[in-house]
This record gives sequence, structure tokens and C-alpha cells, in this order.
Amino acid sequence: MNPDIARLDLQRRQRLGMVEAIWGEHKTSDQIAAILVSLQQQGELALATRVDPQKAEAVAQLLPQEAGSLTYHRDARCLTLGAPAALNPECGEVLVLSGGTSDLAVASEAQLALHWHGIQSQRLLDVGVAGLHRLLDQQDRLRQARVLIVCAGMEGALPTVVAGLVPQPVIAVPVSVGYGVSAGGMAALHGMLASCAPGLSVVNIDNGYGAAMAALRILLTAR
Repeated sequence: MNPDIARLDLQRRQRLGMVEAIWGEHKTSDQIAAILVSLQQQGELALATRVDPQKAEAVAQLLPQEAGSLTYHRDARCLTLGAPAALNPECGEVLVLSGGTSDLAVASEAQLALHWHGIQSQRLLDVGVAGLHRLLDQQDRLRQARVLIVCAGMEGALPTVVAGLVPQPVIAVPVSVGYGVSAGGMAALHGMLASCAPGLSVVNIDNGYGAAMAALRILLTAR
């Protein structure tokens, strides 16, 4: 592949335990297609994040020979080529929570990134603090997971509540959902950073992939 397009970090999984994902939002369909194919040819996992349906279709048109192994994950806004890593049950399970259905894309990105690295995960949707009983009803389920990723917009209170209920690592993801002063996720980000729950970790706004990689680091170290 032309190094002017990308210099791939093909040793990242051996070095850190995670694949180099392709940031798709600001790349052209030609660039995404070339990088996906190059990763697969090198025997590496091939995952592109932040890909809208139109760009995904354009990539598919460029790679007709890969039609059987190129998959667009609409909920997660991601493209994958080939197969994910084999499931590693020794690492345990990550539970991905969302405050509401509007957080689905970010939660799905996190879940797909975990799946692509062989980590078992499940989503627990629509358990926001506006109906706190929905979360409290799931406390037994929360305690079964080894790590929890919690996605929330608006004021972003859900991760603080979760981190006050269970002892496992909790990774908070502010989501760019909410009226006015929610400011595209800034209110949620500030609220999570100012959380009174000790040990709560926070990633950047809408960064489901980053939260998944933080969880992966925890699981690999614990193993």
C-alpha cells in the first residue's frame, strides 16, 4: 500500500493486544478500502469506525471481490473485513450500558470493538437515571460482568450511579445527546470528570472504541 495513504502499525496487537482501527469519518472510501484490504492481507483484524451508510456502500462497490467478508454494522457505524478474533472466554465479559436508545450508536461501537478482539460482551440498553428502577432491577446482571462501559448523554449521571453500586471497573462514555446546554456532550463529559464516584474512568465524547480498548487493557492485565 502507498505509504502516503497510511503507515499501518501491524505490530500493535502483539505489542498492546489491540488492533489499529481505521478512523473512517475523515477518510475517503478509496482510502478505507485500501487500508482494509492491506490489513487483511497482512493477517490483521480489519475494522473501520465512524463510517456512514453512503461511504460504506462506496467501499463495497470498490471491493466487489470481498462481498462475502465485508460487513457494514449499521448500529455501530462500522465496517469490518474478514472474521473477528477467536472468542477468549478467559477474559470474562464486558457489559455495555446506555442511558437511552439515542446512545445506541456509541454503545454498539464499543460492543463491536470488543467482539472484534475476541471479548464477550452484551448490551444493556435504556437504563438511564430518569427511570432509576430500570437500572436497580439489573443489579445482579451488573455484578456478573468483569468490566462495565456506561454510555450516557444529557447530564451524564448514569456512570456515577453505576460506579456507586458495583465494585468492578466502570468506564464512562459521554454521548453527544441532549438539549441546549448539553453542548454536544460537553455537559456529560464535565459531569463524568467531576463525578463523586471514586475510580470512575472517563473517555472522550462518543468514543465507544476508546472505551472498549480501555476495557480490553484491564482484562488483558487481569488475565
